[in-house]
Amino acid sequence: MRFTKMHGLGNDYVYVNGFQEKIENPSEVAKYVSDRHFGIGSDGLILINPSEVADFEMEMYNADGSRGEMCGNGIRCVAKYVYDYGLTDQTQISVETLGGIKYLDLTVQDGKVALVKVDMGSPILKPECIPILAEGDMVVNEPIVAGRMEYRMTGVSMGNPHAVVYMDQIRDMDIEKIGPLFENHERFPKRINTEFVKFINRHTLEMRVWERGSGETMACGTGACAVAVASVLNGLTEEKVTVRLLGGDLQIEWDREKDKVYMTGPATTVFDGEIDITGIGFGK
Repeated sequence: MRFTKMHGLGNDYVYVNGFQEKIENPSEVAKYVSDRHFGIGSDGLILINPSEVADFEMEMYNADGSRGEMCGNGIRCVAKYVYDYGLTDQTQISVETLGGIKYLDLTVQDGKVALVKVDMGSPILKPECIPILAEGDMVVNEPIVAGRMEYRMTGVSMGNPHAVVYMDQIRDMDIEKIGPLFENHERFPKRINTEFVKFINRHTLEMRVWERGSGETMACGTGACAVAVASVLNGLTEEKVTVRLLGGDLQIEWDREKDKVYMTGPATTVFDGEIDITGIGFGK
């Protein structure tokens, strides 16, 4: 299987050209290639496929083999891949995901994509649509008990579910302990991605993220979008913010008039390679 290792702010995935490669069991392949000791090492697997409703399809799997609806960092890398590897010569493309069709603007420098702006669509705030077990029309600054500690969460879906939790200190927090308590909490029927956020000022936020199925990652694009939306809902920030992640910064804007969230950030190719997957029960 030929592949390309790419990352968006350190949120790394193994990318496979679905126009050329046929993966019979992508869930198992995702677990195999994601292993950082015995595989390639990644936060998951992303297949770039033909689509009947958009220019391309992004088929995403987490490191544990579970299917993911959407990945903001991943979709920027998809845009870079299809342009840099000659699958398109367009700088405006559409990508089908389980979280809906996303529209991307590509900034090209020296013949390669350097920056991608993604129209992430409208945030979903109804609890039953995120989904979060809660009453009312929105989950904003609502108490939740995890591991005998009470936190306050705000729920947002950006095509995948997020719980945003504000904390005074996130750099020294035990995310390996706290993250799973949220991911597997009974109030989240489909599990949850959790962003632990420190407020810096009305234009800047700092966050760490625990992604369902992958654990802590260096960055999460949909998570950064959820944080921006949650921060506006909580009256903390303006509509345009910089979100600082472990892997770098993302620029996020929630255009309230259009009810659209826009994410702008880089995408990076690490290397191309080939790996034998026939020994684990599947192949081209």
